[in-house]
Amino acid sequence: MASVTYRNAERIYPGSDRAAVDDLNLEIGDGEFMVLVGPSGCGKSTSLRMLAGLEEVTAGSIFIGDRDVTHVPPKNRDIAMVFQNYALYPHMTVAENMAFALKMAGIGKAERMTRVKEAAKLLDLEEYLERKPKALSGGQRQRVAMGRAIVRQPQVFCMDEPLSNLDAKLRVSTRTQIAALQQRLGITTVYVTHDQVEAMTMGDRVAVMKDGVLQQVDTPLALYDKPANLFVAGFIGSPAMNLLTAKTSGDGTAEVDGFAMPIDRSAAAKATGDITLGVRPESWRIAADGEPGYPVKVAVVEELGADAFLYATPAEPGPAAVDDAGGDAGGEGGDGGVLRQVVARIDARMSLERGAVVRLTTTPDKVHVFDNATGARLTP
Repeated sequence: MASVTYRNAERIYPGSDRAAVDDLNLEIGDGEFMVLVGPSGCGKSTSLRMLAGLEEVTAGSIFIGDRDVTHVPPKNRDIAMVFQNYALYPHMTVAENMAFALKMAGIGKAERMTRVKEAAKLLDLEEYLERKPKALSGGQRQRVAMGRAIVRQPQVFCMDEPLSNLDAKLRVSTRTQIAALQQRLGITTVYVTHDQVEAMTMGDRVAVMKDGVLQQVDTPLALYDKPANLFVAGFIGSPAMNLLTAKTSGDGTAEVDGFAMPIDRSAAAKATGDITLGVRPESWRIAADGEPGYPVKVAVVEELGADAFLYATPAEPGPAAVDDAGGDAGGEGGDGGVLRQVVARIDARMSLERGAVVRLTTTPDKVHVFDNATGARLTP
């Protein structure tokens, strides 16, 4: 086992004038499960492939433990890769697939089979060792790919969206198994996904990337509770954080479509122009009779049994209600803007009719404040 360190690592593809990965500095602890997450094209898979030696490092360096592996061939880096498409040999049995890398490394048959059986026991594959991949389900094939990596006993696991080919239910159960397995093995793991729910539930820490630049790295809860900027705020969380354009009022509130939203006074003092307020769906509550609140019109209530989510649009839409497409305050006319949706978690047994107007409110400690010009967080 070993730590992994990216030091000012950069990757620029030939013919491109922009770095796919730009000045990446990241420390991954020995035995840590680190998840790289972000939208398509953010550089997360490129970062992983740089670690694995499958992509050239244009500038900077990468270390595994104290060893600089920047220019070391992939086969000499002591890593094991788990791919999105499993990459199993169709003509080989499960046991042969798992043992193939060991065979190429010159490890004896007895040792190979010992390792394969140990991995098969960990992954509940013992009864499938003589089957070929075509006789396995998607989840079983993914476990075989995991087993092939485990038998190598590497210093680092590199996993590139290994669950993306599985159906939703199987993905949930398999991600739990992978996280538990990694804890048992204690092997440093770098895991790439575009699914932020996957990232939040699996990683010891999560690194959020955008356009090749690392935005924030922290524990899942810290990312959720204190996003460093507008991008992280909007990306982490499902349903996503409500982001509303506002103007500071100088009295500890900010005006959102005519409603005075309470905000942290120290954040208001830092604001120099327009700001964006972030409110998590669970931080809203429906205001009591006579209590001021942000008026919204019910579009739909998504009933999930234990929870319910209210999807609504501002009842009196102003600039805060229009998304990045632009448009006038009314949203649906003008220049093509669209009314921004407001999402609130409500009582699962609350009955609200479509088109009804309700008022939402919250408390200053539940409102995240961001600077519009820089996107930076202003709330302590």
